[in-house]
Amino acid sequence: MTVRVLLVDDQPLLRTGFRMILEAEGDLVVVGEAGDGRQAVDQVRALQPDVVLMDIRMPRMDGVEATRQITGPERDGPAKVLVLTTFDLDEYVVEALRAGASGFLLKDAPAQELVQAIRVVAAGDAMLAPSVTRRLLDKYAGILPTGTDELPQSVRSLTEREVEVLRLVAKGLSNAEIAAELFVSETTVKTHVGHVLTKLGLRDRVQAAVYAYESGLVRPGA
Repeated sequence: MTVRVLLVDDQPLLRTGFRMILEAEGDLVVVGEAGDGRQAVDQVRALQPDVVLMDIRMPRMDGVEATRQITGPERDGPAKVLVLTTFDLDEYVVEALRAGASGFLLKDAPAQELVQAIRVVAAGDAMLAPSVTRRLLDKYAGILPTGTDELPQSVRSLTEREVEVLRLVAKGLSNAEIAAELFVSETTVKTHVGHVLTKLGLRDRVQAAVYAYESGLVRPGA
């Protein structure tokens, strides 16, 4: 299956570099480019890409608002958004994840990691790099609601094991790492993650991680 990709970045040189990397892959095709968020929204409507590689800080409309419009309830297509951020983890990434992005990738990631991330997101999975997820959420948790002492009713709908799994997802652990932590199989972990997403009405584990922080189930630095 060919994955259609839209490149969104206000730096033409970066877009050219990404295009060269992606077009070297037989299953990826760059269908267009945009230099700001407003152009990105228009291009998504016109070109119907599968994945949007989205920069955050851009003129006219930033990547957060563009992501919200592309993945929101009024969206015109099934496009997934993969956010690009700098090495020091842009504080707006959390807002982009809350807006509906399917994951994030560091701008200086190796070419093969970029390619794999696009394939993962196109397949409907979330791109949460375990090595940086918790660092991101802990560092910028100040922009998230602090939660209350009493957990939301939606959290109380989860079983004890599902709560454990949600906490570990929020810490950036992969399914394999969660399985090792809880002494269960990866298949069992996938089942629990699926139940958590269904019960909480979440799209993927990216939103699950942010939800765990927002609800107060997981606290920064805990």
